[in-house]
Amino acid sequence: MTEILKSASAEILNTLFSEKLNQDNRFTSADFLINTPPADFPGDLTVVLFPVAKRVSASPVDLGNALGEALMKRFSELASFEVVKGFLNLTYADSYRLQVFNNVYASIDTLWQKPLPGAEAVMVEYPSPNTNKPLHLGHLRNVFLGHSLSRILEADGKKVIPVCLFNDRGVHICKSMVARQKFMPNETPASTGMKPDKFVGECYVKFSNAYKEEVDALVATGISKEVAEKQAPLQKEVEAMLIQWEENDPAVRALWSEMNGWCYEGMQVTFDRLGISFEKKYYESEIYNIGKETVNEGLEKGVFYTREDGSVWVNLTDCGLDEKVVLRANGTSIYITQDIAIAYQKQKDFEFNQSVYVVGNEQDYHFKVLFEILKRLGMKAADKLFHLSYGMVELPTGKMKSREGKVVDADDLLDEMVEIARQKAEYAGKTGDFTGEEKQELFRQIGYGALRYFILKVDPKKKMIFNPEESIDMQGNTGPFIQYTHARCRSLLRKAGSVGNSYGGYIPLDKEWKIVRRIAELPELIKMASKQMDPSSLAAFSFETAKEFNQFYQEISILNEGSEDARNFRLMLTDLTAKALKKSLYLLGIEAPERM
Repeated sequence: MTEILKSASAEILNTLFSEKLNQDNRFTSADFLINTPPADFPGDLTVVLFPVAKRVSASPVDLGNALGEALMKRFSELASFEVVKGFLNLTYADSYRLQVFNNVYASIDTLWQKPLPGAEAVMVEYPSPNTNKPLHLGHLRNVFLGHSLSRILEADGKKVIPVCLFNDRGVHICKSMVARQKFMPNETPASTGMKPDKFVGECYVKFSNAYKEEVDALVATGISKEVAEKQAPLQKEVEAMLIQWEENDPAVRALWSEMNGWCYEGMQVTFDRLGISFEKKYYESEIYNIGKETVNEGLEKGVFYTREDGSVWVNLTDCGLDEKVVLRANGTSIYITQDIAIAYQKQKDFEFNQSVYVVGNEQDYHFKVLFEILKRLGMKAADKLFHLSYGMVELPTGKMKSREGKVVDADDLLDEMVEIARQKAEYAGKTGDFTGEEKQELFRQIGYGALRYFILKVDPKKKMIFNPEESIDMQGNTGPFIQYTHARCRSLLRKAGSVGNSYGGYIPLDKEWKIVRRIAELPELIKMASKQMDPSSLAAFSFETAKEFNQFYQEISILNEGSEDARNFRLMLTDLTAKALKKSLYLLGIEAPERM
């Protein structure tokens, strides 16, 4: 209707002001901005009049009245109009409102289908962890964004290919390996009782602490910190170990294989808890040599050049970037070398139309460089690469630091969220008729849902502070509030016994229509979230829908309504709301409990 009204408005004004408009400056539908008016304003749609009135030197009020009268004559779907300052507010007729409700109710179950053959293939790479520590809160924002985006893209008809890249080699990995040799040679996850990936993370922290002591000691002798960081004995051991690894030293490779195995094992436990899986897992260690081959091809094409020390570089100053090393003087590769190779490998494996990298905004510059290099190398689909950049997650106490052990472990946080959910639910005293097993499942759904929602409701580009206690609240803009609204709807439907499909000549109240109108926007919101790669708009939809239904529920009788037609309509509306909430929560990766 919005698009139809834009076209009609252009046609009407071109006729009304034909003397002032020539062929070159006639109105088109693109000239009209039509929005949903604020809650305290009348109408279903509002046409912004200021820009169009200015073009024909007309009063916004006079132009609005003329346009409103013409639209009323043309469209039976409109019941009335009102000009408020520079805005034309249009109200739908009851017959059209019911038509919208019938269409939305009939289509909600099939809101999206499986992608059709030949659908656009979109690869989503996340969370791409280093195998030197367990997943933490920062990784969880990555996981939740990648998982939700995958579901949104699929709902928009795309064929989604979720993949995970394990950064399983390099300087950071060698730091944990050196620490294991020096500080924990006889300990294992089994002997310490630690989760395997947490054990590896403990090695990393021990390295960082010892390295800091070495650097501080060197600085105390008068050496600059920058020089001290390079001359520290532990740093030299790490660099030597990396070379040994690339030369396939048996002992180094055995240590690396053992410690990486512990990380994979521990991370898979966390992935399983979060309900995520991947079409394919990539390992940097299996591809880094291909990166060197690609560098050689780039040298032949003139994309890269060699400096006197033997290092290989690319000059991107002509597009506002810097010069970047892609191969060290000692022949070892760096992150961007592997990323170049993996991009080619992923394209070869899946022939994607688009590839999305879900990575924190600390790597913004890295991806600008990577994408520019891939374009210059001539990689297919190089212009279809997208970096879903997101802000860091901080705690009320400040920024997390993995090397200092100042992080919130993902598994520990999940456990904490479940425990907070348990405490709050039992304090409220609303789980008395649940079995022990049902309670545990409910606490898990609430805790995990609260965590996901709290993170996904924020625009990905923004930095955020996470507070576990604040995220679990049955009131306000939280996951549990939306989950509770869904459970309330399902409870009403169970009490009703059945939902009819006829409501006679009942005319919806404004509060009822407001819910219908919002749910009718869901298909377009999915497309917008897919295009912008931002789940936060769907989180906002979920909250606003839940809030409006609860306001309606508090003020309007449903089960005790005397009119059978009104009761049937409201039960259908309750059913529609429950389904819309369940679908929007699903797109966020959140479960919708039947009872709470």
